[in-house]
Amino acid sequence: MQILLFASWGDALGASLSLDLPAGCTVKELVDTLRERVPHRELPQPMVAVNQRYAKWDQVILPDDEVAIIPPVAGG
Repeated sequence: MQILLFASWGDALGASLSLDLPAGCTVKELVDTLRERVPHRELPQPMVAVNQRYAKWDQVILPDDEVAIIPPVAGG
């Protein structure tokens, strides 16, 4: 699956990456897997979009899905 990472998540892991995860992987499991790659950093809880639609934590991700990890942003 193709994963796009933004802001602090992109800074920690790069702008994009491809992962092969087990069948039935959920959004939460994906986020947990990404967090394990940078154990020395505290990353904010992100919103996650699957195929350009916001996803719930229990949504299953398919191998051909595009996933975007979107941390909270502040503006003024």
